[in-house]
Amino acid sequence: MEEATTKLMHEVAREEQPGSPIAVLSGPTFAHEVAAGLPAAVTLAVDDEAVGEAIRARLARAAFRPYLSDDVIGAEIGGAVKNVLAIACGVVEGRGLGQNARSALISRGFAEMTRFGLARGARAETLAGLSGLGDLVLTCSSTSSRNFSLGKGLGEGRAAADLLADRRTVAEGAYTAPVLQRAASAAGVDMPIVAAVNALLCGEASVDEVLERLLSRPL
Repeated sequence: MEEATTKLMHEVAREEQPGSPIAVLSGPTFAHEVAAGLPAAVTLAVDDEAVGEAIRARLARAAFRPYLSDDVIGAEIGGAVKNVLAIACGVVEGRGLGQNARSALISRGFAEMTRFGLARGARAETLAGLSGLGDLVLTCSSTSSRNFSLGKGLGEGRAAADLLADRRTVAEGAYTAPVLQRAASAAGVDMPIVAAVNALLCGEASVDEVLERLLSRPL
């Protein structure tokens, strides 16, 4: 999401290249597994079906399966929001809060993703698919996820600034969190997990304070 405007990337691209077709590739894929030829499936979202078919024909392999969609908004929102939620799941791991807590957080995080996505014009079935729920489960379950690893460090008590300075790769969720919280607020969408992650990253609250806030919310 663009920081100043909260626009999605396809909206930015259309402003810069108004006559060009825009396609979005998103889904549960760790690059090292794709490079090794292990099975993977992704969403290829594009308004123009003919363009989508042409791109899919170029990308598809026996172990790499792109599924076509015309919901560009949904594919992009899933890819953006899951990064922030993966940080939260990393915190759960780093703090030793258990598998029950992680499962609950994925479920409630998916509810936040869906609320925000629908408010921005996405379709529920896209968010429940590969580029939404599928990508969320992957990034919330493995230290191969850059965002999950960042959250794990936070949960272990390390400072966000130190963790980000040490990284050789980009944890996108750290930069998306404040933009997403602002966009959610403007749309009137309640995203308490996203707000909690943003508070941690900004140094506004400790892990214990964030947990207390989430666990004391009305049932």
